[in-house]
Amino acid sequence: MSRARNFPHPIRQLLAWGLALLASLVVAGAAHAQYAERKAVYGDANIAVELLIDPAAPEGTQMLALRFTPKAREWHGYWSNPGDAGQGMRLTLDLPAGWEAGNPLYPVPKRLVISGLMNHIYEGPYTVLVPVKLGPEAALADAGPITGMVEYLACTDKICVPQDAVLTSRAGGDFARWRAEVAPLLDARARFAIAGETLRVAIPLPASVGLADPHVFIAETRQVQYAAPQTFRRVGDVLVAEIALADRRDGDAAALSGILSFGDGAGIRFEAAPGEVPTGGEVIAGKADAPLPPLWTLILGALAGGLLLNIMPCVFPILSLKALTLARAGESEAKARAEGLAYTAGVVLACVALGAVMLALRAAGEQVGWAFQLQEPGVVVALLVLAAAITANFAGMFELPAVSVNMGGERTGAFATGLLAAFVATPCTGPFMAAALGAALLLPTIEALALFGLLGLGLALPFLLLGFVPPLRRMLPKPGAWMERFRRIMAIPMGLTALALVWLTAQLGGRGFGLVALVLVVGVLIALFVVGRLQRAGKMAWPAFALVAAPFLAFALIALPSVYEVKASGEKDSIHNPQSFTREALAKARASGKPVFVWFTADWCVTCKVNEAAAIERESVRDAFDAAGVVTIVGDWTVRDAAITEFLTEQGAAGVPLYLWYAPGAAAPQQLPQVLTPELLEQQALQPSGTPQPADPVASSD
Repeated sequence: MSRARNFPHPIRQLLAWGLALLASLVVAGAAHAQYAERKAVYGDANIAVELLIDPAAPEGTQMLALRFTPKAREWHGYWSNPGDAGQGMRLTLDLPAGWEAGNPLYPVPKRLVISGLMNHIYEGPYTVLVPVKLGPEAALADAGPITGMVEYLACTDKICVPQDAVLTSRAGGDFARWRAEVAPLLDARARFAIAGETLRVAIPLPASVGLADPHVFIAETRQVQYAAPQTFRRVGDVLVAEIALADRRDGDAAALSGILSFGDGAGIRFEAAPGEVPTGGEVIAGKADAPLPPLWTLILGALAGGLLLNIMPCVFPILSLKALTLARAGESEAKARAEGLAYTAGVVLACVALGAVMLALRAAGEQVGWAFQLQEPGVVVALLVLAAAITANFAGMFELPAVSVNMGGERTGAFATGLLAAFVATPCTGPFMAAALGAALLLPTIEALALFGLLGLGLALPFLLLGFVPPLRRMLPKPGAWMERFRRIMAIPMGLTALALVWLTAQLGGRGFGLVALVLVVGVLIALFVVGRLQRAGKMAWPAFALVAAPFLAFALIALPSVYEVKASGEKDSIHNPQSFTREALAKARASGKPVFVWFTADWCVTCKVNEAAAIERESVRDAFDAAGVVTIVGDWTVRDAAITEFLTEQGAAGVPLYLWYAPGAAAPQQLPQVLTPELLEQQALQPSGTPQPADPVASSD
């Protein structure tokens, strides 16, 4: 089970982790004084703790329980190994003579990923059990209350607070339920071995045990990379987990222990010794160590994917710009070649730059994917203003030499058009792109950037060919007065694009955010109208633009942050009433034994919206899904979501759309084509037991 959270301010993240570290050091430094005085320094106001003793323990044993209760939902505690940050519990008990406390027993923890760091946490009330052995001289009747002291850390997303409490036991508590919540210890011993930079753990587990979303929590600290994806293989009745070793681990462990989470809240505890670990087996979770596709297929995939973007719905908002630029290419061979090269340079530069920024952010621990820029409200507002300005220019409100069809500056305009084309055309991954972009996340930096460049070359290829192949240019209409009329007609799709961006700003930041962005656009249009009037009068125009637009810009800079509303995750209207994507929801759905359809979408992804309108949101599809008992789950990636990004990466996808079909009992999902039809989804649901329907090899992202 995992959960991921995002923070828009890296400085606040750094401060939060710094506070956690400082709190841990303060607790450690004050430990001696606390034990000597038996007096709580920090208290347990945020996560209260109580010590209970089992009044019905079997003869010769005793069980103590530490019951932790957060005061509010945002507070969480930690497992014995807290992960990349945090602090485990420190417990001291004053036991009567003949009493010997064992190691604390914990429930199965959850995963919390923040900025690439994984913590092992407990949310809500939880109980840690402490088994006690009673020696022959132990006397239960005269034992009296058990006393002690406990130190631990209570954290939210933004702050960590040391907690401590002086303990005095009382009899009572729901020990039967608490025992059931603790991960039981396997009777058979597990084995582990180190292969290169990977820890391989063989856990005896019958093949009949279902594993919806397995994860191994290693109890020993500084041995593995906690946030690294884990791979699980079945070899008969043995489960083999493969985990990346820590970069700076504390030597080779002589023994290991931990908890195997099944993904649905259940799990088992294991102890492992060095030994032989089986190889091979069927991959049931995580990514197999399959080799990357041949380089030539990645090159062709990037080129073909970029080429197809020219006809994908994602590119439609900029077709007007390209149409005007292509029309100008017919003027002369020299100008056509110059514009073709300039446009190509703009497209390739934009794709490489976007790819480089994405790779740099991922290397820094950020969970981002392709088209990450459209998950930032500020970027979308800037695109909205730009689209509105281009619409006004096309409509003849003002003239801009770099864009005008009748004035100079063709190469500059073509280069700028290429930049804009790539920036707006990259939200969605079309056919052939998925494999190339997914491989780019795994390749060395130079090779990855080369793939992004090839994607841009594919996008620019039609225009580049027009510039260098005269017969193709001769097919274009000759320049003339029609171009000015065509430019004004093209103001219509650009205006619709601007309206779509107004809607998107409201989706990203709320209605108030969209309204303020619209006020900014109105102010810019007023300023451009003044510019046009002055241009037609032959007067200096652009200083007037700055004078008129400045108050609106200042208002937007102040108002936009104050009215911004964080979009609640998973708010998505659908006739299927899908669940919002979480690993827990997916694990429970798969454990139900029913087919599961998961789709990942975003409001800025035009291909996603087209697929939803044309296929997913059809009544015939809903009826077929209902008849087959299909469980539907949707992941909304409109705003940045680290959990979804991490899952997309595990599936080899760099962006959306992504459509997954889980047949009942299947070890891995089938990736459906990125262009859906109602018939495909209906046939998928009609297959016996949800058997996957073969995907179209051309349209599929596999």
